[in-house]
Amino acid sequence: MSATLEVESTLTDRYQTTVPETVRRVLQLGKRDKIHYSIRPSGEVVLTRAEANENDDPALGQFLSFLARDIANHPEHLHAIDASFVQRLQSLTAGIDVDLNASLSTDDE
Repeated sequence: MSATLEVESTLTDRYQTTVPETVRRVLQLGKRDKIHYSIRPSGEVVLTRAEANENDDPALGQFLSFLARDIANHPEHLHAIDASFVQRLQSLTAGIDVDLNASLSTDDE
């Protein structure tokens, strides 16, 4: 891109804005994509497309987004966990060690 393009957007009362179509096109942004902000000492802010982390699980990300939307749209569905239920879970898992960093085994191993 040889010429400098300038566009602007407006902040809402909740400090949100719409990314202008020109910026979305240049950065090849789609819905649910992430944006990275680099803040320079001069106060200049550079906006770029955030690169997907290879450790990100797209299925998990979509599931967590679904949960966040459902909780926001239906807070009446949230219920406190009963203490007896927690005790039951603890009794079922007592003595079981789990390494959350270990790779999952496959049938081939």
